[in-house]
Amino acid sequence: MTAPRAVLGDRSLFPNLRAKSYLNHAAISPLSCPVASQIERVVASYQGGGLEGFKEWLPQRARFRESLGALLGVSGEDIGFVQNTSAGVTSMAFMLPWKEGDRIVLFEGEFPANVTPWQQAAATFGLEITMLPLAPFRRSWEEGLASLETELTRGVRLVAMSAVQFQTGLRMPIEDAGALCHRYGTELFVDAIQALGAVPLRVDDVDYLSCGAHKWLMGVEGVGFVYVNSAKRGALIPRLGGWLGHEAALDFLFLGSGHLRYDRPLRREANVVEQGAQSVIGLAAWEASVDLIRELGVDAIFEHISRFHAALEPALKERGFESARVEDAQSATLSVKAPPGHDEVDLAAKLGERGVAVSTPDGYLRFAPHWPNSLEEVPLILEALDAHLSP
Repeated sequence: MTAPRAVLGDRSLFPNLRAKSYLNHAAISPLSCPVASQIERVVASYQGGGLEGFKEWLPQRARFRESLGALLGVSGEDIGFVQNTSAGVTSMAFMLPWKEGDRIVLFEGEFPANVTPWQQAAATFGLEITMLPLAPFRRSWEEGLASLETELTRGVRLVAMSAVQFQTGLRMPIEDAGALCHRYGTELFVDAIQALGAVPLRVDDVDYLSCGAHKWLMGVEGVGFVYVNSAKRGALIPRLGGWLGHEAALDFLFLGSGHLRYDRPLRREANVVEQGAQSVIGLAAWEASVDLIRELGVDAIFEHISRFHAALEPALKERGFESARVEDAQSATLSVKAPPGHDEVDLAAKLGERGVAVSTPDGYLRFAPHWPNSLEEVPLILEALDAHLSP
């Protein structure tokens, strides 16, 4: 049987999706047929074999490392699996070789996953945190980078920023920020969950990155990965290391007596973050969704989503919505403020009643389509809005 193929603007691989227009990929993506089928295969394997199921799917882990690496343009050795984006941020925050007084730059308006772990690390290691506003980046990347450079001149150990801001969809200048940081001897950490899979992203000048599966990469909740630049791996201190992070960690389970040791060195690859048992189901399902994305190509997906927003945004503005999209800093997300006299949460509920699924992060009405969304959905969205906006 021929495997089902992904087609831009075609939701055939999502036959059970109830919403007429599902625009919540910036929150949680629905599962495609290939993803659901992969889950069923893992379940059947474990139902029939237990430990044999584990052995059967163990090679998938190494294969998927290479697939994610290819998506980023890096080696699979630079990839380590974690439970979610937050776990990846926390791992990096507690594995860096901090010195008391080191400074971290964060940004106001970031999702808390890219703030709280750094605050905890600061409290643990005696670090200083500076919060910069995002407003200069909204006015222009040039102004935003200038504000960042002003802070870098004071000496900064690490800058942590999201590739795309969750509220407004503001795309950050990751490549330029990385190059700027390195000019001042500063490292760059990136939270990529609001970008990877739908927005082109180069990591040449990124030192560390974390991303989860369940948004634009269209996998299930509970799995994620970290990327560690190969030049940085040797300096990491695995303070949160677990048993699976050791070299030859599984030998004592399968190679007979004499292999149970506690002095094996912890690995020097990014997968040292893998402390214990992984979600076999989650990783296998994720591979199926990433295969679809790589088949389509992120550049083509981003162009498709951009056409969707190009059709929707002007119509929203005509109806009195205020768009948060910034020219030349667009992402896959279109966030808007409701017209005067209307509430975003109420509008989202009314849209949901008419089969249009959106979300409301921190007071914005957020439209987040992906490759299965068709431009033919735009009139449905506007019709649903007009039914509530009309007097």
